[in-house]
Amino acid sequence: MDYRIFSLGSNDGLSQKISERLGIPLGKIQCKTFADGEQYVQFQENLRGKSIFLIQSTNPPSDNWTRLFLAIDAARGASAHEITAVIPYFGYARQDRKDRPREPISARVFATILESVGTDHVLTMDLHDDAIGGFFRTANVDYLYARPVFISHFKETFKDALDKDEFVVVSPDAGGVVRAQSYAKRLMKSADLAIIHKERDIPNQVARMKLIGDVKGKVALIVDDMIDTCGTLATAANLLMENGVKEVYAAATHGVLSGQALAVIDRSPIKKVFITDTISADRTLSPKIEVVSVGGIFGDAIQRITSGESLSALFEAE
Repeated sequence: MDYRIFSLGSNDGLSQKISERLGIPLGKIQCKTFADGEQYVQFQENLRGKSIFLIQSTNPPSDNWTRLFLAIDAARGASAHEITAVIPYFGYARQDRKDRPREPISARVFATILESVGTDHVLTMDLHDDAIGGFFRTANVDYLYARPVFISHFKETFKDALDKDEFVVVSPDAGGVVRAQSYAKRLMKSADLAIIHKERDIPNQVARMKLIGDVKGKVALIVDDMIDTCGTLATAANLLMENGVKEVYAAATHGVLSGQALAVIDRSPIKKVFITDTISADRTLSPKIEVVSVGGIFGDAIQRITSGESLSALFEAE
């Protein structure tokens, strides 16, 4: 298959890693922002008959979503054969249902727009809820998981605690139990798991937390799909320390890290936070944060898509 990959500017570091994995250069494209904030995109090479992959994380969301929509429209107008939107971090994924009257289902809105401008295929990673794929009617959606990359990394990082059976995976809420279990059973024979039950009064603020499970004397790893303001994460870490854990770590695919998140992490008892580069790592980060790249798995996925192979082989660690 004749294909090209393009970076739309939100995550050039990850795009370069994908390019290196595939052994092909990034395509030539001009992206800029006008003085009034409007976005401009122009492909600077022929797209006719080619399958193209547009790499664009959508954080911060507004400008990056807009640039992606414009690039898809430009590619469709340039007679590209097939257009794949590679969205490592799919912004608005947390707004996937109506919690109150007269609210939008924002994730569905963006799925609808992606299809309306001509997207054939979407490749994304660790959606807040895989059911978001059901919002797409015509575009095919492929999911990737950071889990294989993290598992390989954690087997080395936590080798001593795992060997001594002093490791526990923690779900930060009831909704993340399946994710936490998927890590636990791949890291430990006993698949030890603890759950934090939290009651929320308003978004980003947790009123009460309770710990379910035995964590005393263990190394705890809190696993989530994303970390944002980190207030809940820090509270969970304090709760674990109060219940006798030796050390607390955290891992999340998407390091959104809004507001005072870095300061919150620095003040917390968390020893290290592992994130991936689905959102650009070219920013100021806490010394407690370690970035694990998912460029390889995205490169492998694109290779498999272009050669008609299954992606399921990418779901498990080596």
